[in-house]
Amino acid sequence: MGYGMLAAAIVAEVAGTTAMKYSEGFTRLWPSVITVVGYVVAFSLLAQALKTLSVGTAYAIWAGIGTAAVAAIGMAFLGETASLAKFAGIALVIAGVVVLNLGGAH
Repeated sequence: MGYGMLAAAIVAEVAGTTAMKYSEGFTRLWPSVITVVGYVVAFSLLAQALKTLSVGTAYAIWAGIGTAAVAAIGMAFLGETASLAKFAGIALVIAGVVVLNLGGAH
């Protein structure tokens, strides 16, 4: 159940961050509303996930996968440049999350 909540928190955070790009500095109403709702939902779900998951592991997954997803969305849909360095950075973020998870096993 904790990992399901964490996955939903990641989706909400990625949606909120993507909407933030379209909010134009919080000057556009609906993207701004989606940003705020996305983050409220994300933190609420993360808090629920922390009832059963360790904070270090959960936060690493949430932040790492969210960062990698937003970077990929930026390159795929928002016109940001794709480069070998960016792909390597995404791979390193994902590798870091995996290592933290392996190190957190009981």
